[in-house]
Amino acid sequence: MTEASRHSLRLNRRTLLGSAAVAALGAAGIGGFLLTENVIGPWRLTARRLVDRLQDTAGGSFPGCRRNHAKGLAVAGYFESNGNGVELSKASVFRPGRYRLDGRFSLAGGNPHMPDIPAAPRGLGLRLFLPGGEQWRMAMINIPVFLDASPQDFYDRTLAFAPDPATGKPDPAAMSRYVAAHPKTAAALSVIEQGAPPATFADTAFFGLNAFEFSNTRGDTVPVRWRLVPDNPPRLAPLATGENALFEGLVAGIQAAPLRWKFLVTVGRRGVDPTDDATAAWPADRREVQVGTVVLDQVHTESADNVQNVNFDPLVLPDGITPSDDPLLQARSAAYAESFRRRAGEAKPTGAVVVKEA
Repeated sequence: MTEASRHSLRLNRRTLLGSAAVAALGAAGIGGFLLTENVIGPWRLTARRLVDRLQDTAGGSFPGCRRNHAKGLAVAGYFESNGNGVELSKASVFRPGRYRLDGRFSLAGGNPHMPDIPAAPRGLGLRLFLPGGEQWRMAMINIPVFLDASPQDFYDRTLAFAPDPATGKPDPAAMSRYVAAHPKTAAALSVIEQGAPPATFADTAFFGLNAFEFSNTRGDTVPVRWRLVPDNPPRLAPLATGENALFEGLVAGIQAAPLRWKFLVTVGRRGVDPTDDATAAWPADRREVQVGTVVLDQVHTESADNVQNVNFDPLVLPDGITPSDDPLLQARSAAYAESFRRRAGEAKPTGAVVVKEA
């Protein structure tokens, strides 16, 4: 058995527990892509076709819900900027101060009633409110690299990892063949497989995955990636049973005390560290700057009064932050828009996880 095949089988055992998680890892933070020129066979691949594909893997139709990361809870709080980011970017959010935010924790997959599988990819979307009406939106997940370098790769892999209608599970042989033929995916798997998933949302680090560009007031521009790292998370015992164990633990944690994450920005080396390939990790010795702390002190059932109608488009950026040349960024934005378009015209269900206000 090749090393790539071993990666695929370990992924099947440890990371992709059931068909929902298989589809979820492929779609985590992506949701679908828009290809305006590439053609697959007789069909043109578009955001619409790929969102259709996500609906197919959800195991049913769930009107009014996001086509990926359908199960979630609304949160709110603030970003406490320490001023360290000013040297990297002129974005107002990096000036010292407190900036209001709201957001959403989620599990990947299109079924809002899916059980909380610990190995399923976890998402965190944030919307920061900045002076002058600007916003900064982020869609992060709990893996440090993505499995695909391009929209084409994503589409091909979702087909290879699709559940077999006869068993409801992916075909390990098909997965192994795909990974063996895609060394970038195999390398990403070797990174993702390191360590078990944290027991709670509060213990989970979240990654922006794609590279971006920061520009400061002097006109200097640097490539960056960012992530949130738990800042002394509370040591609450995870719930042992129940289909909503992860989310109920999140509610209990925030209602007991605010949860905090360090906001870390990694500065890449121009021309050395890839900015167009989300499967490739940057070297561990790259400079890191803690630009502040994300504090979440409110949690609510998702509704139209909070973030149910928010599209966490990663290209909603303030002045001083721009996209890199990563082809996934434009694709994510297009697919998020397609998913939003569909659910905007549908009746909104009550969130699958209901918060009893403390």
